[in-house]
Amino acid sequence: MLLCIDIGNTHITLGLFAGESLRHNWRLATDLHRTSDEYALILRSLMLQEGLAVETVRASILASVVPTLTENWLRATEVVLGRRARHFPDARRPVIPIAYDPPHEVGADRLADVLAVRSLYGCPACVVDFGTATTFDAIHRDGTYLGGAIAPGVGIAADALFQRTSLLPKVGLEPSPHAIGGNTRHAVQSGLFWGYASLVEGMIRRFREELGDGMQVIATGGLARLFAEHTELFDHFAPWLTLEGLRLAHAEDTGP
Repeated sequence: MLLCIDIGNTHITLGLFAGESLRHNWRLATDLHRTSDEYALILRSLMLQEGLAVETVRASILASVVPTLTENWLRATEVVLGRRARHFPDARRPVIPIAYDPPHEVGADRLADVLAVRSLYGCPACVVDFGTATTFDAIHRDGTYLGGAIAPGVGIAADALFQRTSLLPKVGLEPSPHAIGGNTRHAVQSGLFWGYASLVEGMIRRFREELGDGMQVIATGGLARLFAEHTELFDHFAPWLTLEGLRLAHAEDTGP
């Protein structure tokens, strides 16, 4: 099996693939204070919990946007699996054509997403990733990564609202019954959920104007399910898109 690891600012996601099939997946809170030994213990415990022997993992690959944790996870994979994970992307081997300037500023998770989209859904495409930030990535019909947009994540927006207002109640992120909130709780829910959905809708419309008809819209990230369930903004909901991209990157390196 192949272990894929995506280290993000809020969550760390892990997936075990047998061929093209995602057999197991886990989501952990990102903790900058954990050591490589602690992450090795967590990784071993997760596998044992599923009755998996570490010997069944033949290879691993890792993408990270948190540099302070990258080395800890590389060491953890070496301790548990006997060999360090491949650190994606390898600067010596560009994985896709990139029009972004400079190319090295594109996050590894975004590159993995592009790999997955090109293979699974086709281009042109817009990937909306609901993470700590909400990112919009544009992929040209020829498969080139063009760039995108970065907005504050809805969780960040909600935290800022509650921290800077004295009278507004802290509410869970969920759609209000109506856009016009009949009480303060529903008014806040409307602004956060439907207001943010409108932001996403507007960005998708602008991307479609630039990428042209036939643009696929793919939602991924920790909060993607909530927006996918309550709106019709997306053509595809792909919660493990980055892991799929890492699987494909590994396959390109090793062959069938």
